Amino acid sequence: MLDLEVKHEKCTICKHEYTSIYTEAAPGIKIYVCDTCLEAAKHNFIWVCIGCGQVYLRPKKLVIERTLDPELKRAFILCEDMQMIQGIDMCVSCDADGIMNYMDAQKTAVC
Repeated sequence: MLDLEVKHEKCTICKHEYTSIYTEAAPGIKIYVCDTCLEAAKHNFIWVCIGCGQVYLRPKKLVIERTLDPELKRAFILCEDMQMIQGIDMCVSCDADGIMNYMDAQKTAVC
């Protein structure tokens, strides 16, 4: 039987290609990903801001080299061969003050 309910939307990452491949980053919030962006996720970490839709793409090797926290570095190394596209709650584009407040809280929490 032909499924007529398949919905095609623009890729959330590149905003060029149409795709039916998606995942729910949060209940009711779908992130559509085309084949090209899935391929790019093999060599890059991709973060999508759930608040404003801004996409951040960084080479995995560069992120791993710049990470100072040994636990986070080990986690990134374990994910090096995975295709990962992560949703983040806010970014500097949609809430610069929130990011600064978060970073200030992180600095003061260290004993």
